Formats: sequence, C-alpha cells, structure tokens
Amino acid sequence: MASNSASATAGKPIRCKAAVCRKAGESLIIEEIEVAPPTSWEVRIKILCTSLCHSDVTFWKLSDGPVSAFPRILGHEAAGVVESVGENVEEVKEGDIVIPVFQRNCGECRDCKCPKGNICSKFPEDFLCGMPRDGSSRFKDKYGEKLYHTLWVSSFTEYTVVDVTHVVKMNPHFPIDKASLLSCGVSTGLGAAWRVADIEEGSIVAVFGLGAVGLAVVQGAKLRGASKIIGVDLNPEKFEIGKKFGLTNFINPTTCGEKSTSQIIKEMSDGGADYCFECIGLASLMQEAFTSSRKELNLDGFITHEVNFEDINKAFDLLEAGKTLRCIIWMGK
Repeated sequence: MASNSASATAGKPIRCKAAVCRKAGESLIIEEIEVAPPTSWEVRIKILCTSLCHSDVTFWKLSDGPVSAFPRILGHEAAGVVESVGENVEEVKEGDIVIPVFQRNCGECRDCKCPKGNICSKFPEDFLCGMPRDGSSRFKDKYGEKLYHTLWVSSFTEYTVVDVTHVVKMNPHFPIDKASLLSCGVSTGLGAAWRVADIEEGSIVAVFGLGAVGLAVVQGAKLRGASKIIGVDLNPEKFEIGKKFGLTNFINPTTCGEKSTSQIIKEMSDGGADYCFECIGLASLMQEAFTSSRKELNLDGFITHEVNFEDINKAFDLLEAGKTLRCIIWMGK
C-alpha cells in the first residue's frame, strides 16, 4: 500500500483501495487500484473521509445514457489532504486540507466572474466520466483496465485525482468530517437560501423535502431571519429533526385530507410563501411548490378593458385615447 509520505509518492502511481462499481445497481467491491500521478492543473488527494449523497445512488443505478459508464468509482462529497500537485497548480500545495467539489470554478470565464451564476463554462460538459479537460481517466484496476470517474471527483477511493478548478482549500482546524458535508449537499441548500434566493428578514419560507439539502435550506432561511419556515415531508420524524435546524411548521401531505399541500401552505402563510424550495427533484412537486408561492405580480391591475375579436378596432381607440393599460381581445368569446 502507499506510503503516507508525499515525497515518496509524488510523481509516481499509487496503489490503494477503492470501492468499485462494476455494474449498475450491483454492490460495490473493495479492490486494489492504481491512481496515476497528477498532470498539469491537477491535484492528487488522499481522501480522509467521504459521505454518500442521493446523487451517488442515482449514478449507481443508471444503466444507460451518456453518463452511465462502468466500471466506475462513485462518490463526490469528501475531504482530504493534498498528496501532490501537477504543473501550473498554485492554489494548493502538498499537505493542504481540501474538499473536492463537482461544481468547478475556474475564476476566469464569464460565468465564474458573474456574481449571479456559478456554472463554469471553461470546459465542455462532454467529459462527465473522466477528467474535465480531456475526458481521460486517472484510475486503473489491478488488471490495467480503465475505471471511469464520477462528477469529476470519485471519492470512494483512498486516493483520487481532480482538476484544480474542482478543489477548495479549507482551514486546517476545521473538523474533517464536517468539511466533507460542505463538498455538496449542505453548501447546495445553504447557498440556495442565502445566495441565490437572498431571503429577506421576516420572509415566510416553504421547503419541500427534508433531506440533507432541504435541511440546509431550512438552516439558511433561519440564518437569513425568516419568520416562518414550513417543512413538507412524508416522514413525520423529520419535524423534530427539522426543529434543530430552524423549522417552525410541518406538513405531512398524507395527512392533509382533501386539501392540497399548497392550500394548507397558503392558509398558514396568509396567501402563500415568499420563497418555496423543492429539494427532491420531482416535477409534480415542483408544480406544488410553485402553486404554494405568494403572487409577486399584480397582473389583474393591468387589464382595464376586454373586447371581442370583432371589436378589435375599439381596442385601438381606447389605447390611442390613453384610456387603457391593456385591452384583452378574446378570439372566440
């Protein structure tokens, strides 16, 4: 097995253990693999701890499609220490505590420089199962066969190689296990509430799905000063868990009777929540979240007149006379 000394392994392949997924949906197998040294703009990380995200389960089950590639190494939430770096890497050095992140930031492209977005456009999205710059792999199994990457991270291995744009340096005193949570789920939910939505103090917030991401949204909403935070989940135990993060109200859709979840939220929030977050990924739930939101536009006030299609010239007269904001012309009424 590999030595803990960076000087003994830098620039050389490392043999280590990894949990390899050979086929979609099958149990992972602990195997010995070979991890190549980092090339230019790459960082090799000794993984100290990793965690399981629902996205990993999704990729584990995928049996077809452009991102279904086996055998592969899953995992994308982790924390570790830099073992070695390739050429042109200045952001981190050997011994630094880091977290690998699948959402890269090159700091150079238009999208990374924009404060309103975070979808880096420096590299093509074609290489989802390999390194982001060329799609190649840094993993081989004991037979010398290629192992595919997952989300440019692949943390279910003792060592991994990631592009420097997918690495965030951490405070060395930050607890390692908690640092790994910031690699994906928690930062996703917290960032959605804090940065993307920019929730105002006193707002009413509804969160659909109280997993790790949803609870992170709850915590973010609390930190932003939300006055009421409504959680929606099928698991009644999530209410007590959610209270620890700032949840104030709870709805279990299976106990709503004839009322829809959106109806109950509107009753609890005097017309609808100011912000709704769908944290599961179901189209039907997205519609329910949208319906639960407070109306932010007074569209009725813009409609001052209505005419039939045959009377369209009347609409012209009203507009030219300055007597209408918008005249709705009904085609078949």
